[in-house]
Amino acid sequence: MKSIPLFDKGRVSMALDFNLDERHHTDEATYAMQLLSVSGVQEKFPAVVDGGRIRLAKDGERSTHILKPAPWDASLNESWLIPVNEHLTMQIAAQVYGIATAANGLCNTPNGHTVYITRRFDISPDGTKYPMEDMATLIGKSEADGGTVFKYRGSYMEIAAAIRRYIEAWMVEMERFFELVVFNYIYANGDAHLKNFSIIRYADDYRLAPAYDLMNTALHVRDEDFALSDGLSPLMPKSDACLRTGHPCRQDFEWFGKEIGLVETRVWRILDQYVSVPDMAQQLVENSQLTEKLRRNYLRIVKERISRFNRV
Repeated sequence: MKSIPLFDKGRVSMALDFNLDERHHTDEATYAMQLLSVSGVQEKFPAVVDGGRIRLAKDGERSTHILKPAPWDASLNESWLIPVNEHLTMQIAAQVYGIATAANGLCNTPNGHTVYITRRFDISPDGTKYPMEDMATLIGKSEADGGTVFKYRGSYMEIAAAIRRYIEAWMVEMERFFELVVFNYIYANGDAHLKNFSIIRYADDYRLAPAYDLMNTALHVRDEDFALSDGLSPLMPKSDACLRTGHPCRQDFEWFGKEIGLVETRVWRILDQYVSVPDMAQQLVENSQLTEKLRRNYLRIVKERISRFNRV
Protein backbone atom coordinates (compact mmCIF):
# COMPACT_ATOMS: atom_id res chain seq x y z
CA MET A 1 0.00 0.00 0.00
CA LYS A 2 1.33 3.45 -0.89
CA SER A 3 2.00 5.87 1.95
CA ILE A 4 -1.00 8.02 2.85
CA PRO A 5 -0.50 11.74 3.52
CA LEU A 6 -1.64 13.22 6.81
CA PHE A 7 -4.60 14.88 5.10
CA ASP A 8 -6.40 14.53 1.79
CA LYS A 9 -6.34 17.31 -0.78
CA GLY A 10 -7.14 20.79 0.49
CA ARG A 11 -5.71 23.01 3.18
CA VAL A 12 -6.23 22.01 6.81
CA SER A 13 -5.61 24.32 9.75
CA MET A 14 -3.24 22.90 12.37
CA ALA A 15 -4.64 25.37 14.91
CA LEU A 16 -7.31 23.57 16.95
CA ASP A 17 -10.27 25.68 18.03
CA PHE A 18 -10.76 23.62 21.23
CA ASN A 19 -8.62 22.66 24.22
CA LEU A 20 -8.04 19.08 25.36
CA ASP A 21 -6.85 19.57 28.92
CA GLU A 22 -10.37 20.55 29.96
CA ARG A 23 -11.58 17.17 28.66
CA HIS A 24 -9.16 15.25 30.87
CA HIS A 25 -11.06 12.44 32.62
CA THR A 26 -14.41 13.93 31.63
CA ASP A 27 -17.28 11.80 30.36
CA GLU A 28 -16.66 13.17 26.87
CA ALA A 29 -13.00 12.15 26.97
CA THR A 30 -13.82 8.72 28.34
CA TYR A 31 -16.40 8.11 25.63
CA ALA A 32 -14.14 9.42 22.88
CA MET A 33 -11.29 7.17 23.96
CA GLN A 34 -13.59 4.14 23.95
CA LEU A 35 -14.14 4.70 20.23
CA LEU A 36 -10.48 3.86 19.60
CA SER A 37 -9.07 0.36 19.53
CA VAL A 38 -5.59 1.71 20.26
CA SER A 39 -3.50 0.57 23.21
CA GLY A 40 -1.63 2.73 25.68
CA VAL A 41 -2.24 4.77 28.79
CA GLN A 42 -1.81 8.14 27.10
CA GLU A 43 -5.14 9.78 26.48
CA LYS A 44 -6.06 9.74 22.80
CA PHE A 45 -8.98 11.39 21.04
CA PRO A 46 -10.61 10.35 17.73
CA ALA A 47 -10.81 13.19 15.25
CA VAL A 48 -11.98 14.03 11.74
CA VAL A 49 -11.27 16.81 9.26
CA ASP A 50 -14.33 18.91 8.53
CA GLY A 51 -14.24 21.95 6.26
CA GLY A 52 -10.51 22.43 6.62
CA ARG A 53 -10.68 22.20 10.42
CA ILE A 54 -9.81 19.37 12.79
CA ARG A 55 -12.53 18.45 15.29
CA LEU A 56 -13.34 15.57 17.64
CA ALA A 57 -15.37 12.75 16.13
CA LYS A 58 -19.04 12.69 17.10
CA ASP A 59 -21.10 9.79 18.44
CA GLY A 60 -21.32 7.14 15.72
CA GLU A 61 -18.87 8.91 13.44
CA ARG A 62 -15.82 6.99 12.24
CA SER A 63 -12.62 8.90 12.97
CA THR A 64 -9.81 9.29 10.46
CA HIS A 65 -7.21 10.77 12.80
CA ILE A 66 -6.05 10.51 16.41
CA LEU A 67 -5.08 13.41 18.65
CA LYS A 68 -2.58 12.77 21.44
CA PRO A 69 -2.01 15.64 23.88
CA ALA A 70 0.83 15.60 26.38
CA PRO A 71 0.11 13.22 29.29
CA TRP A 72 -1.19 14.75 32.49
CA ASP A 73 1.17 12.54 34.52
CA ALA A 74 3.33 14.96 36.51
CA SER A 75 5.90 12.25 37.28
CA LEU A 76 7.15 12.26 33.67
CA ASN A 77 10.11 14.52 32.99
CA GLU A 78 9.18 17.37 30.62
CA SER A 79 5.90 15.61 29.79
CA TRP A 80 4.59 18.62 27.89
CA LEU A 81 7.15 17.91 25.14
CA ILE A 82 6.14 14.28 24.57
CA PRO A 83 4.08 15.17 21.44
CA VAL A 84 7.14 16.95 20.01
CA ASN A 85 9.35 13.98 20.88
CA GLU A 86 7.02 11.53 19.16
CA HIS A 87 6.71 13.66 16.03
CA LEU A 88 10.49 14.11 15.85
CA THR A 89 11.24 10.41 16.29
CA MET A 90 8.63 9.41 13.73
CA GLN A 91 10.11 11.89 11.26
CA ILE A 92 13.64 10.57 11.81
CA ALA A 93 12.39 7.02 11.20
CA ALA A 94 10.64 8.02 7.97
CA GLN A 95 12.93 10.66 6.50
CA VAL A 96 16.35 9.34 7.55
CA TYR A 97 15.89 5.57 7.48
CA GLY A 98 12.95 5.15 5.10
CA ILE A 99 10.88 3.26 7.67
CA ALA A 100 7.18 3.10 6.80
CA THR A 101 5.37 5.13 9.46
CA ALA A 102 1.90 6.42 10.16
CA ALA A 103 1.42 9.92 8.77
CA ASN A 104 1.78 12.46 11.57
CA GLY A 105 2.11 16.13 12.51
CA LEU A 106 1.71 18.64 15.31
CA CYS A 107 -1.29 20.83 16.21
CA ASN A 108 -1.70 23.65 18.69
CA THR A 109 -4.63 24.34 21.03
CA PRO A 110 -5.96 27.83 21.84
CA ASN A 111 -4.16 27.72 25.20
CA GLY A 112 -0.83 27.06 23.48
CA HIS A 113 -0.46 23.32 24.11
CA THR A 114 1.14 21.16 21.43
CA VAL A 115 -0.81 18.06 20.35
CA TYR A 116 0.44 15.16 18.24
CA ILE A 117 -1.85 14.13 15.39
CA THR A 118 -1.64 10.96 13.33
CA ARG A 119 -3.74 9.57 10.51
CA ARG A 120 -5.35 6.17 11.09
CA PHE A 121 -3.74 3.78 8.62
CA ASP A 122 -6.44 1.20 9.35
CA ILE A 123 -9.09 3.37 7.68
CA SER A 124 -9.30 3.21 3.88
CA PRO A 125 -9.98 6.29 1.69
CA ASP A 126 -13.63 5.21 1.36
CA GLY A 127 -14.02 5.01 5.16
CA THR A 128 -14.01 1.23 5.58
CA LYS A 129 -11.72 -0.37 8.12
CA TYR A 130 -8.82 -2.63 7.20
CA PRO A 131 -8.59 -5.79 9.37
CA MET A 132 -5.75 -5.38 11.87
CA GLU A 133 -4.44 -7.27 14.90
CA ASP A 134 -1.67 -6.36 17.31
CA MET A 135 1.02 -8.85 18.30
CA ALA A 136 -0.24 -9.34 21.83
CA THR A 137 -3.50 -10.71 20.41
CA LEU A 138 -1.75 -12.84 17.79
CA ILE A 139 0.65 -14.34 20.31
CA GLY A 140 -2.19 -14.96 22.74
CA LYS A 141 -1.29 -12.64 25.61
CA SER A 142 -3.88 -10.64 27.49
CA GLU A 143 -4.46 -8.79 30.74
CA ALA A 144 -6.54 -11.72 31.99
CA ASP A 145 -3.49 -13.98 31.84
CA GLY A 146 -0.58 -11.61 32.42
CA GLY A 147 -1.97 -8.70 34.42
CA THR A 148 -1.69 -5.04 33.48
CA VAL A 149 1.90 -5.46 32.23
CA PHE A 150 1.06 -8.32 29.85
CA LYS A 151 2.08 -6.34 26.76
CA TYR A 152 5.63 -6.06 28.13
CA ARG A 153 5.98 -9.82 28.71
CA GLY A 154 7.77 -11.70 25.96
CA SER A 155 10.51 -11.26 23.39
CA TYR A 156 10.98 -9.88 19.91
CA MET A 157 11.62 -13.44 18.74
CA GLU A 158 7.96 -14.19 19.53
CA ILE A 159 6.88 -11.31 17.29
CA ALA A 160 9.14 -12.63 14.52
CA ALA A 161 7.52 -16.05 14.84
CA ALA A 162 4.06 -14.48 14.50
CA ILE A 163 5.13 -12.57 11.37
CA ARG A 164 6.36 -15.81 9.85
CA ARG A 165 3.15 -17.59 10.82
CA TYR A 166 0.60 -15.03 9.59
CA ILE A 167 2.31 -13.25 6.67
CA GLU A 168 2.81 -15.21 3.47
CA ALA A 169 5.52 -12.88 2.10
CA TRP A 170 7.19 -12.87 5.50
CA MET A 171 10.77 -12.26 4.37
CA VAL A 172 10.11 -8.69 3.22
CA GLU A 173 8.09 -7.87 6.33
CA MET A 174 10.71 -9.52 8.57
CA GLU A 175 13.33 -7.08 7.29
CA ARG A 176 11.02 -4.20 8.14
CA PHE A 177 10.46 -5.64 11.59
CA PHE A 178 14.18 -6.22 12.17
CA GLU A 179 15.06 -2.64 11.27
CA LEU A 180 12.32 -1.35 13.54
CA VAL A 181 13.75 -3.33 16.47
CA VAL A 182 17.20 -1.86 15.77
CA PHE A 183 15.79 1.66 15.38
CA ASN A 184 13.89 1.39 18.67
CA TYR A 185 17.07 0.35 20.47
CA ILE A 186 19.27 3.09 18.98
CA TYR A 187 16.65 5.81 19.48
CA ALA A 188 15.81 4.61 23.00
CA ASN A 189 12.17 3.72 22.49
CA GLY A 190 11.51 1.81 25.70
CA ASP A 191 7.81 1.42 24.93
CA ALA A 192 8.07 -0.88 21.89
CA HIS A 193 5.80 -3.50 23.48
CA LEU A 194 3.64 -6.22 21.93
CA LYS A 195 0.71 -3.93 21.19
CA ASN A 196 2.93 -1.46 19.35
CA PHE A 197 3.50 -3.95 16.53
CA SER A 198 0.57 -5.02 14.35
CA ILE A 199 -0.26 -6.75 11.11
CA ILE A 200 -2.85 -5.33 8.76
CA ARG A 201 -4.65 -6.77 5.73
CA TYR A 202 -4.73 -4.81 2.48
CA ALA A 203 -6.78 -6.64 -0.18
CA ASP A 204 -5.88 -10.32 0.29
CA ASP A 205 -2.45 -9.86 1.85
CA TYR A 206 -1.38 -9.33 5.44
CA ARG A 207 1.56 -7.02 6.03
CA LEU A 208 3.34 -5.49 8.97
CA ALA A 209 1.49 -2.28 9.82
CA PRO A 210 3.30 1.05 9.49
CA ALA A 211 5.34 1.98 12.55
CA TYR A 212 3.55 4.00 15.21
CA ASP A 213 4.13 5.30 18.76
CA LEU A 214 7.85 5.83 18.20
CA MET A 215 9.62 8.13 20.64
CA ASN A 216 12.79 8.54 22.66
CA THR A 217 11.25 7.52 26.00
CA ALA A 218 14.58 7.90 27.82
CA LEU A 219 14.04 11.67 27.64
CA HIS A 220 11.15 11.32 30.08
CA VAL A 221 11.70 8.17 32.16
CA ARG A 222 14.52 5.83 33.14
CA ASP A 223 14.11 2.98 30.66
CA GLU A 224 15.58 -0.42 29.97
CA ASP A 225 17.24 -1.32 26.66
CA PHE A 226 14.10 -3.12 25.49
CA ALA A 227 10.43 -2.80 26.33
CA LEU A 228 9.93 -6.57 26.32
CA SER A 229 11.03 -8.47 29.42
CA ASP A 230 12.91 -11.17 27.49
CA GLY A 231 14.63 -8.79 25.10
CA LEU A 232 15.60 -10.07 21.68
CA SER A 233 15.28 -13.73 22.71
CA PRO A 234 15.73 -15.65 25.96
CA LEU A 235 17.19 -18.60 24.03
CA MET A 236 19.79 -16.74 22.00
CA PRO A 237 23.39 -16.52 23.31
CA LYS A 238 24.69 -13.11 24.35
CA SER A 239 27.83 -11.46 23.04
CA ASP A 240 30.83 -10.98 25.30
CA ALA A 241 30.13 -7.24 25.31
CA CYS A 242 26.53 -7.84 26.42
CA LEU A 243 27.62 -10.26 29.16
CA ARG A 244 30.25 -7.77 30.33
CA THR A 245 28.16 -4.57 30.24
CA GLY A 246 24.56 -5.76 30.35
CA HIS A 247 23.78 -4.00 27.05
CA PRO A 248 23.53 -5.58 23.58
CA CYS A 249 25.96 -4.69 20.83
CA ARG A 250 25.94 -5.10 17.07
CA GLN A 251 26.88 -8.78 17.31
CA ASP A 252 23.72 -9.50 19.30
CA PHE A 253 21.61 -7.92 16.56
CA GLU A 254 23.53 -9.83 13.88
CA TRP A 255 22.69 -13.08 15.65
CA PHE A 256 19.08 -12.02 16.09
CA GLY A 257 18.75 -11.18 12.38
CA LYS A 258 20.05 -14.59 11.40
CA GLU A 259 17.82 -16.34 13.95
CA ILE A 260 14.68 -14.78 12.48
CA GLY A 261 15.61 -15.94 8.98
CA LEU A 262 17.24 -12.95 7.32
CA VAL A 263 20.10 -13.18 4.83
CA GLU A 264 23.39 -12.16 6.42
CA THR A 265 24.20 -9.49 3.83
CA ARG A 266 20.76 -7.87 4.37
CA VAL A 267 21.33 -7.86 8.12
CA TRP A 268 24.67 -6.10 7.64
CA ARG A 269 23.13 -3.56 5.26
CA ILE A 270 20.54 -2.58 7.85
CA LEU A 271 22.97 -2.50 10.78
CA ASP A 272 25.51 -0.41 8.85
CA GLN A 273 23.01 2.46 8.89
CA TYR A 274 23.17 2.68 12.69
CA VAL A 275 26.91 2.91 13.40
CA SER A 276 26.76 6.72 13.65
CA VAL A 277 24.21 9.54 13.84
CA PRO A 278 23.27 10.59 10.28
CA ASP A 279 23.63 14.31 9.56
CA MET A 280 19.94 14.51 8.64
CA ALA A 281 18.91 13.00 11.98
CA GLN A 282 21.05 15.50 13.86
CA GLN A 283 19.58 18.34 11.80
CA LEU A 284 16.01 17.20 12.50
CA VAL A 285 16.75 17.15 16.24
CA GLU A 286 18.36 20.58 16.18
CA ASN A 287 15.44 22.04 14.19
CA SER A 288 12.77 20.45 16.40
CA GLN A 289 10.53 22.19 18.93
CA LEU A 290 12.29 20.47 21.84
CA THR A 291 14.01 22.81 24.28
CA GLU A 292 17.74 23.29 23.81
CA LYS A 293 18.40 21.08 26.85
CA LEU A 294 16.24 18.24 25.51
CA ARG A 295 17.77 18.52 22.05
CA ARG A 296 21.17 17.99 23.62
CA ASN A 297 19.85 15.12 25.74
CA TYR A 298 18.15 13.49 22.76
CA LEU A 299 21.40 13.39 20.79
CA ARG A 300 23.41 12.36 23.84
CA ILE A 301 21.13 9.38 24.47
CA VAL A 302 21.29 8.27 20.82
CA LYS A 303 25.08 8.61 20.74
CA GLU A 304 25.35 6.56 23.95
CA ARG A 305 23.22 3.82 22.38
CA ILE A 306 25.39 3.88 19.25
CA SER A 307 28.51 3.61 21.41
CA ARG A 308 27.04 0.49 23.04
CA PHE A 309 26.04 -0.84 19.63
CA ASN A 310 29.59 -0.48 18.28
CA ARG A 311 31.22 -2.01 21.36
CA VAL A 312 33.15 -5.29 20.94
